[in-house]
Amino acid sequence: MKTPVPTNAPPEVGAALQRLRLARGLTLEDLSRIAGVSKSMLSQIEREKANPTIAITWRLANALGVQIGELLANVDNKDADTIRVVDAHETPTLPGQHAGYVLRILGPMELAGKYEWYELTLAPGGELVSQPHDPGASEHLTLLHGAVEVEAGAHKKKVKLGGTARYPADVPHAIRNAGKTEAKALLVVIHR
Repeated sequence: MKTPVPTNAPPEVGAALQRLRLARGLTLEDLSRIAGVSKSMLSQIEREKANPTIAITWRLANALGVQIGELLANVDNKDADTIRVVDAHETPTLPGQHAGYVLRILGPMELAGKYEWYELTLAPGGELVSQPHDPGASEHLTLLHGAVEVEAGAHKKKVKLGGTARYPADVPHAIRNAGKTEAKALLVVIHR
């Protein structure tokens, strides 16, 4: 008697992963850094040589800003919802605990390198220090809670609650929590 062959094959995560990664203009190295998954593992997943664990699939979905189901789907859904909601736990986050900040990536990955927006949380004494971005880049920081100081090149300014600082980001720049409580801000980066 023959053993029946299962008709339900496991989802081809690799094809969906590659499609979503390329649609966002990310290299394997970019995605590796954002998701915290080795480049070699990503390559094996995309070539269907390895099946990711649920934990890795969840990290990849977060890094790509998609629902985990989009990576597990066997076919493209051309009738996707008009309104797509990304839940808070699915929002990619860049932790900088050593420097006292957390940066949540609010903008879609496909706009990275053009327009990027983040929620920046700074612990007391925390700072986000950045090297110059591409020529003509600028940042726009709106303070939602606490007190911060912005430095761009040789210039420094304090930002009051509700205020917005607009400054060049093609020079060394930094955002520092100047207060004794946590600070929270929206940060928009515009590349030219």
